[in-house]
Amino acid sequence: MDYQTKTDVFINDLERVVKVRQEVAIALEEIAQTIDKAELAGEAGSGKLSLERDIEDIKVVSKNLRQGVFRLLVLGDMKRGKSTFLNALIGEKILPSDVNPCTAVLTVLRYGAEKKVTVHFNDGKSPQNLDFDEFKHQYTIDPAEAKKLEQQNKQAFPDVSHAVVEYPLPLLEKGIEIVDSPGLNDTEARNELSLGYINNCHAILFVLRASQPCTLGERRYLENYIRGRGLSVFFLINAWDQVREALIDPDDEEELKEAEERLRQVFQANLAEYCIVDGQDIYDERVFEISSIQALRRRLKDAQASLEGTGFPEFMKALNTFLTRERAIAELRQVRTLARQACDRTREAIQRRIPLLEQDVNQLRERINSVEPEFTKLRGIHEQFQQEIRNTRDAQAKAIADSFKTYILNLGNTFESDFLRYQPELNLFDFLSSGKREAFNAALQKAFEQYIADKLADWTLTAEKEISAAFVQLSRSAAQYGASYSQVTDRITEKLTGEKIKVNPATTTEEDNSPGWAKWAMGLLSFTGGNLAGFAMAGVGFDWKNILLNYFTVIGIGGIITAITGVFLGPIGFALLGLGVGFLQADQARKELVKKAKKELVKYLPQVANEQWHTVYNAVKECFDSYEREVSKRINEDIAARKSELNNLLQQKETREINRDTELKRLKILEEDVVTKLQKVEYAYSNLLTYYS
Repeated sequence: MDYQTKTDVFINDLERVVKVRQEVAIALEEIAQTIDKAELAGEAGSGKLSLERDIEDIKVVSKNLRQGVFRLLVLGDMKRGKSTFLNALIGEKILPSDVNPCTAVLTVLRYGAEKKVTVHFNDGKSPQNLDFDEFKHQYTIDPAEAKKLEQQNKQAFPDVSHAVVEYPLPLLEKGIEIVDSPGLNDTEARNELSLGYINNCHAILFVLRASQPCTLGERRYLENYIRGRGLSVFFLINAWDQVREALIDPDDEEELKEAEERLRQVFQANLAEYCIVDGQDIYDERVFEISSIQALRRRLKDAQASLEGTGFPEFMKALNTFLTRERAIAELRQVRTLARQACDRTREAIQRRIPLLEQDVNQLRERINSVEPEFTKLRGIHEQFQQEIRNTRDAQAKAIADSFKTYILNLGNTFESDFLRYQPELNLFDFLSSGKREAFNAALQKAFEQYIADKLADWTLTAEKEISAAFVQLSRSAAQYGASYSQVTDRITEKLTGEKIKVNPATTTEEDNSPGWAKWAMGLLSFTGGNLAGFAMAGVGFDWKNILLNYFTVIGIGGIITAITGVFLGPIGFALLGLGVGFLQADQARKELVKKAKKELVKYLPQVANEQWHTVYNAVKECFDSYEREVSKRINEDIAARKSELNNLLQQKETREINRDTELKRLKILEEDVVTKLQKVEYAYSNLLTYYS
């Protein structure tokens, strides 16, 4: 099966997923409309069933399904062929790749009926519309200029947020969106910016180069931003065809085999740990040897050309399996859970309402008063869970802030050994030349920024694991509180109607029996648009990782670098000025650099640790506060809805005569309609599951 065939299969599978998404979105809209219409009719009948939250959630998820895309983030150092790879992937030369594409603008490639580029700015300036030639001309810079900017730790286009490239391509039309990032050797601030996109992408395509296997910069990025974060990463080893070209005798097959095997061992040694998912080694499903330039040349000559031997067919097959067979099914499983919940909530309210139609006003009022103790218990469960969240928040915020403080204060203990790998490559005695002093200072500052960024990333990973574990425990507690809550609501129904609610085992699982707020708190429901990054609790509708990122970005380059770099680089320089010239002195200068740097660093660490303690504390606190706010909102809404449902019926009975037969018929029709529309969701999900099984 050649590349074009695999591409066709991929596009067909994407189209199938898009179709199922649309079918499910329509079914959800029909459920929401049916309930909404019944609620309006209830105003003239026995009163509303108070299902506003279910209607709202269904509408949000339906909208997200219609707009949903599979978002891929392309990462890689400069001169790795990222743009060439993307051009080969889509089959047209869209992105600039003829010179070093320091597309130091982050570029989002998405479907558009017409070719268009829109550049967005971060200074409030209105977006700029460009044609493709203008975009390539204005936002592609010369390799020498890119290197100079890197040494100066500057961004090529600091006022630009990102660019959106719209293009009428089948791959994009079927729901693929590609984010092309700047090179990894860009500033640390730009690297931090990429983290925000990582959190909102389904998969990362990390482009490396066969001729430069796993450089220090690439290893740094993988260690700091990828390792241990549960991300789905595909590694694309580009320019694999150049392995042969680098041989003394390109026709020597034995030499080629040995060279390729040595390279494979190097890449596997560096990438294997990133290819373990749930304890399973999936290296062969995540690492691919490709030749982008060969693939692009063939596709530009003939869009239907075979790409066998370029690595693209194998990669496309794996990407297809991951997105359509794994991610799409996981997404729709959550949607099915939501649809089942709405159906069960409606059926429960109807089955509670029908027996109460028989009661006169006094009997109904008496029964409503009889369940007030149960409502008090519901509020008590809310308060208990709320207090547990707050206790967890306070404990985690203090523990992690203290951990940060201790970590910062201890940096000096290992600085001399840690900083060795970051020392500038410049001859240290360039500093003695006034003409080169600025370049030396820039290199030293960049080295220190990299050191601080790496140390913070190492600590942040530990902090994230602790927060994630705390949320996992809260999700378990949510399940327990949810079970207690359901027992109380069942008791309310029994006291009101004299009978238990009948649950249809064909459409309901034990998981579905949890109240809606508990499902949210357990991470079983997502109301975010297409965010399936895979973080613990990412599915609960807010991303605590982004909350941390916003705070820790301030702590990182904006906080510590500003606090330390400006005050300690000067003293280091003056210390070096006193040294003489010569080989022995050069070695002494290197030692003096680290020694002086440590002395100045340690001097300011207590101040930084104390000042930033509050930032870390507030960051962690906000993670749990945002969770607690949504949990409390949903529990309060559920309690209020249950009371409102009863009060609506009581009010209607007090003000008018209710036609029992008419109302009974209306409610029965509502139940049948909702169940019928739920079956559409079940059918679509089941068909997709069967197709990919």
